[in-house]
Amino acid sequence: MAGETPPPGPPHPHVPTTHSGGHGLPIKLPFLEQIKRRNVGRVAILYLVVGYLVLETFGVFFHLLAMPEWMGRAMVVLVALGFPVALLFAWAYDITPEGIKPTAEVSPAQSVAKHTGRRLDRAIIVMLAVALIYFVVDKFWLSKRVPAPAATVAAPAVDKSIAVLPFVDMSERRDQEYFADGMAEEIINLLVTIPDLKVIGRTSSFQFKNKTDDLRKIGAALGASYIVEGSVRRSGDHIRVTAQLIGARDGAHRW
Repeated sequence: MAGETPPPGPPHPHVPTTHSGGHGLPIKLPFLEQIKRRNVGRVAILYLVVGYLVLETFGVFFHLLAMPEWMGRAMVVLVALGFPVALLFAWAYDITPEGIKPTAEVSPAQSVAKHTGRRLDRAIIVMLAVALIYFVVDKFWLSKRVPAPAATVAAPAVDKSIAVLPFVDMSERRDQEYFADGMAEEIINLLVTIPDLKVIGRTSSFQFKNKTDDLRKIGAALGASYIVEGSVRRSGDHIRVTAQLIGARDGAHRW
């Protein structure tokens, strides 16, 4: 009838509103949760700290024992290769009261990963404290008290200078002077072709022909570190040529 209020209908059931996006439903990241549960992150941090201490300690013995450079490179490579191995081990295995088992065979109820994580946390704190102490001691104490290695004294540069004196004619007839002079000139011409070798000219060297001065004085006069002298001797159809290399500073035979 007109004017009457219609009876109330059945109550409408409450329909929950579904929120889209990240406001209503929590976002789960199983992979990150697995990393956390298996203590992979803790193992990574602990390995990096221990690796730093190992390399620093090895570096001390490396310098003290004068080890070859390839050993230092090999040690760095071994530490670097061990990092992914440690992460894979932490991911694949779990520590249980019965020993180390594959993580896939350990149920979450039997896993002691949380207990292991607390142990790893303590180990990380201890290793970080050791690393910090070592850094402070090395930076502010050892570097000031341990003398720096003495600088290597560079060896004096070798003066590559040589003079060829005229060869002495020691033949019985003294008729090989031309051959002796030619032999000295040929040696000069050959020595000139050697790179970085200073060869005293023929005119300067030949002024000491038939002179018996001390070779050290001749070397000083010519500015040569080494002197080549020799002799020519003819006997019948045979010719004997003798040459020797002398150090001009001490007069000693080199060759």
